[in-house]
Amino acid sequence: MSNTAKRLTSIDMLRGLVIVIMALGHVRDMLGAAAVRPMDFADADVPLFLTRWITHLCAPTFILLAGTSAFLYGARGRSTIDISRFLFTRGIWLVFVELTFVGFGWNFNLSSQYVPILQVIWVLGVSMMALSGLIWLPRSLIAFIGISMIAGHNMLDGIQPATEQVSIAWRLLHIRGLLTLGGTPVAYVIYPLIPWIGVMALGYVIGPYFVGVQRNRPRTLMLTGLALSLLFVLLRYWNLYGDANVWQVQESVGASVVDFLNTTKYPPSLLYLLMTLGPAMMLLGFFERLEGALSKALVTIGRVPFFFYVAHLYVIHLLALTVGLFQGIPVAQTAVAFVFYPKEFGVGLIAVYAFWFAVVLAFYPACRWFAGVKARRRDWWLSYL
Repeated sequence: MSNTAKRLTSIDMLRGLVIVIMALGHVRDMLGAAAVRPMDFADADVPLFLTRWITHLCAPTFILLAGTSAFLYGARGRSTIDISRFLFTRGIWLVFVELTFVGFGWNFNLSSQYVPILQVIWVLGVSMMALSGLIWLPRSLIAFIGISMIAGHNMLDGIQPATEQVSIAWRLLHIRGLLTLGGTPVAYVIYPLIPWIGVMALGYVIGPYFVGVQRNRPRTLMLTGLALSLLFVLLRYWNLYGDANVWQVQESVGASVVDFLNTTKYPPSLLYLLMTLGPAMMLLGFFERLEGALSKALVTIGRVPFFFYVAHLYVIHLLALTVGLFQGIPVAQTAVAFVFYPKEFGVGLIAVYAFWFAVVLAFYPACRWFAGVKARRRDWWLSYL
């Protein structure tokens, strides 16, 4: 296998892994017990917390790899203007999909009382549009901007906008919550843009390390990931900087571990990103040398992540409607976003894992088929899916 093929395989393998883990999170969201909060140790036990915690790996890894893939897209002989145009138009497409197909998949409801929810596909799209401009800058400057966004944005946590106009911009950039215009709710921002744009920029900056023969790349990735993880542990242990949610020793070891790992995702704190991107880099280095049936399956899924993401939302939500009917809950009460499900809805953690395994297994043939289509054909529109 050539070095280029190996490089692409490792990236797709990691992307496939995080998509599969993401599916676990969405199954838990839509089918798990609605009355239990997995990040609150007063409600959840350690297995449930860790089920939620492992899914933290998904968004940072996926957005980082999107930046890397953008560099590799340009490394195939395309001009800067071609790369910029592709990133900008694909970014617009992703935002459109978030507001339409993805939004309906979460809600199954067109009522005007449910405002659009700006989640990971939205932030992926806007970050691509931002990257379409950043790529015109020197790579060292892109790195500086990306690292500054990631490392410095927690200094902005205490800022409170004084006017509605500033509040709108700040809500989009840094604060999770309801976005209003003239007092009217227009969207709910779950993924503010900072520092996700920085994560994608950093992914673009490391792109050259995946081009050409670099025999030390696996070791470099492993050591880099280990360094990021150790930095997380040190900063978190001493509560030095990087997360507004400081941790404390609790009454039990399990509760202390939960508190230590419970970093802020919305927006992602520096510690959250160190905690997730460190293991992601180590996995990427490990996958450079991994072969076998499981690795091939992950590569297949990782080559069609957008297809998997959109389609699996509909399948899981249909399962939620079905489970609700078996529990005597009308469809109208589950044809909404999962946060509005009745408290009596839901299945236990073992059943969540069973449903997750069934969903991934059922989707694999479709992923293999669509990956084959993308490999055989060169239609321009396939690069947007």
